[in-house]
Amino acid sequence: MQSVISEIIQKALKKLDVRIEEQEIESKIEIPPSIDLGDYSFPCFFLAGRLKMEPSQIALELREEIGSLKLSENFQDIQTSGGYINFFIDRKVLALNTINQILNQEQEYGRANLGQGKKALVEHTSLNPNASPHVGRARNAIIGDSIVKILAFLNYKIEVHYYVNDVSKQIAMLALVNAEKLKFESMLKKYVSIADKVKKSKKIEAEVFDFLKRFEQGDKEIVNKFKKITDTCIKGQRMILSKLGINYDFFDYESKYMQSSREILVELQKTGKLFQDEDGRMVLNQAGTPLEGQMKAPFLVLTRSDKTGLYPLRDMAYTINKMKIAEKNIIVLGEDQKLYFQQIKEALALLNVKAPEVIHYSYILLSGKGKSKKMSTRKGEVVLLEDFLEDAIKKAKKEIQKRKTKGDPNKVGIGAVKYSILKNSNNKIINFNLDEALNFEGDTGPYLLYSYARASSILKKARPKNKKLFIDDLESKETELIKKLSQFPEIVLNSYKNLNPSIIANYSYQLAQIFNEFYHSCPVIGSEKEFFRLKLVETFRIVLKNSLYLLGIETMDRM
Repeated sequence: MQSVISEIIQKALKKLDVRIEEQEIESKIEIPPSIDLGDYSFPCFFLAGRLKMEPSQIALELREEIGSLKLSENFQDIQTSGGYINFFIDRKVLALNTINQILNQEQEYGRANLGQGKKALVEHTSLNPNASPHVGRARNAIIGDSIVKILAFLNYKIEVHYYVNDVSKQIAMLALVNAEKLKFESMLKKYVSIADKVKKSKKIEAEVFDFLKRFEQGDKEIVNKFKKITDTCIKGQRMILSKLGINYDFFDYESKYMQSSREILVELQKTGKLFQDEDGRMVLNQAGTPLEGQMKAPFLVLTRSDKTGLYPLRDMAYTINKMKIAEKNIIVLGEDQKLYFQQIKEALALLNVKAPEVIHYSYILLSGKGKSKKMSTRKGEVVLLEDFLEDAIKKAKKEIQKRKTKGDPNKVGIGAVKYSILKNSNNKIINFNLDEALNFEGDTGPYLLYSYARASSILKKARPKNKKLFIDDLESKETELIKKLSQFPEIVLNSYKNLNPSIIANYSYQLAQIFNEFYHSCPVIGSEKEFFRLKLVETFRIVLKNSLYLLGIETMDRM
């Protein structure tokens, strides 16, 4: 409906010799705080400077022009109030159009051809291949996977990439202690042990750096060690993440970019910003950029004193390659990498290369476990994702048995974890409590899944005799549900524009709440409006399924 309003306003503005893109107009449309002020409102204040008129006068003139447009037939009334134009939707038209559109489109409802088949590359997760992932790292993968689904829903052709940091101090430490002989499950313990020793011994640390240098020089023995460790870890990490339904199209290895990263040094030398410091390292001077006030010293170190490259140099080479692959590029990073990403972005700008769009997310705290601090793989202060998922599934099974309901514990447990992460805005710290996440009441994944199963059960039991829609006498809860269903396409677009799946997650909960209120207030089976209300139940089921799909949550017909 917002797109209809923006089209109306754009046409009315043209008659006043004002040209504004529909996208800008749509971004200004608001939902009034009171139903007395309409279903949607358009503020005219931002037009005052362009038209040299009072906002209230602009609203009056636009209202007059809108009245002559055919599209205004979608509304029962259009009024002005001060500098606002208030739109009152024709409830019957909205109900009929929304129900028919959802039933006709089903799983296509909410989709748009925004991507027009263009390629989009999303890089997410990209864990160090040195151990089993902990719960905190799951947030990256879950957000990334949801973004992938949203982009595909809007007709982008997607590539999902995982950047493998196989030229790292972490791998070198494991190679030093012959970890290539270990199974994946044993890597974490070995890594924590050697990390502690390296921290305490300069001699051992020097051996680690020697391994890195030999790797870059192509020493076959060292390269083979690194490869075996990396392959073991990547295979293990893929297996765990696949339990969340998360998969990847490409695994891009950092070692592939060693040669091209050396070429970047040559290009940066031409900018006059690259210098060698007193320790013999190659350093990029970032003074004079917006970063200067954020750093003690505005410098980005790109090599060690022996001229072996550091991670940022190869990351730049990798990013340059990514930007050539797709029209739209997105990367998901922890908030602790905000400054680093800005450093890379400024460095790329010197080479006339754009950086990807970035999604930064905050960390996860587990209630009762390390509540006051982040998890650390190096220190061994972690709750492993694999163990956490197993615990979630076990608890889900117990809850299902306690409630004497039917449902798949895997879907309930994993859905609970995903929803609890995605309902929070990306920049919000999550204090995760598994028992709360698995509650069947309130703002939880199981509540949404149960609402979907309830709708499925109603549809399965129904045998309507009278198949009349009865749109003439809409009740408030019916109207409220229809309005919410009609908003789904706009919610998807809003989530896409903000790269924020929590918008869809919060909508899913609000939709389920409204449906359950409707269900309790408006009897479905056996009522004289049974057929119409069954159609509402059916459309709710379609929209909730589409919404949960974008969050990576599988639905069930029975719970």
